[in-house]
Amino acid sequence: MLLSADHRAVQDAVRAYVQDQIAPHAARWDKEHHFPAEPLKGLAELGCYGVAVPPEYDGAGLDYLALAIILEEIAAGDGGTSTVISVNNCPVCSILMAFANEAQKAQFLKPLARGEMLGAFCLTEPHVGSEAGGLKTTAVRVNDGEGDEYVLNGVKQFITSGKNGDVAIVMAVTDKAAGKRGISAFLVPTQTPGYIVARIEDKMGQHSSDTAQILFENCRIPAAYRLGEEGQGLKIALSGLEGGRIGIASQALGMARAAFEAALRYSKERIAFGVPIFEHQAVQFRLADAATQLEAARQLIWHAASLKDAGQPCLKEAAMAKLFATEMAEKVCSTAI
Repeated sequence: MLLSADHRAVQDAVRAYVQDQIAPHAARWDKEHHFPAEPLKGLAELGCYGVAVPPEYDGAGLDYLALAIILEEIAAGDGGTSTVISVNNCPVCSILMAFANEAQKAQFLKPLARGEMLGAFCLTEPHVGSEAGGLKTTAVRVNDGEGDEYVLNGVKQFITSGKNGDVAIVMAVTDKAAGKRGISAFLVPTQTPGYIVARIEDKMGQHSSDTAQILFENCRIPAAYRLGEEGQGLKIALSGLEGGRIGIASQALGMARAAFEAALRYSKERIAFGVPIFEHQAVQFRLADAATQLEAARQLIWHAASLKDAGQPCLKEAAMAKLFATEMAEKVCSTAI
């Protein structure tokens, strides 16, 4: 598919910023496990924190195709930075758009969309992965003279921006007897007493984005911070799947594209048997295959995003895009090496 002039303008603006302010520093950030707070402010000024959030909630007012384009460009500069931006957009902002009340949107969505706050999403637990029906983190409602509150206890695992984030959407059990229908969603500011960063994971890459284990130890939040009604947690958690999968696929595409472009440049510099290795047919075949894989992934992603923008169901298409793009990224990166 062809991009509109507006989408091209977004692509050009983000690409120029990333190549100037992010890509030259990515290797150092990864080596030093550095969180790029200042460059993220620049991305916020470009509207990258709330791409599909309407202007009335201080977002960029764009669509999911724009989000896919933006995430590809950021990921081509630094994968970890793209993960920070991806999670803030979807599921965090997308969930708040769909389920937050006006007071919650004013307090949380607007600063998240402006880039003044950073969001995290707490679903996964050590013993159940992302199986929402097996969650053990609990939220008990109390009204003991200190106000109408929920007290959260439990452990969340592999939480992007769990340390550097300002607010987390947390899934917790409010009715054990109700099974999957007993899960509820909560907004938890990370400075709340009882929100504890227990560990930062030692990952193989993407070190500019923190991935944390979070403990909730008698973490008390106002009842007004519950998202939706009690028992809607599973519905809320699943609502971000389409956009989240499109986002992850776009990240994979961007990282793979950067690897391909590095390999292509090198193939024209490295001399073997008297000529650049790009002139050897075996190398050309591998580069051509990688370029084809990249374009196929891009079209799958853009198709899924376009369906979502048209208000059409796209869970299957988003899953296909994520599957193909992530597997493609491994293959293309291996080829580039």
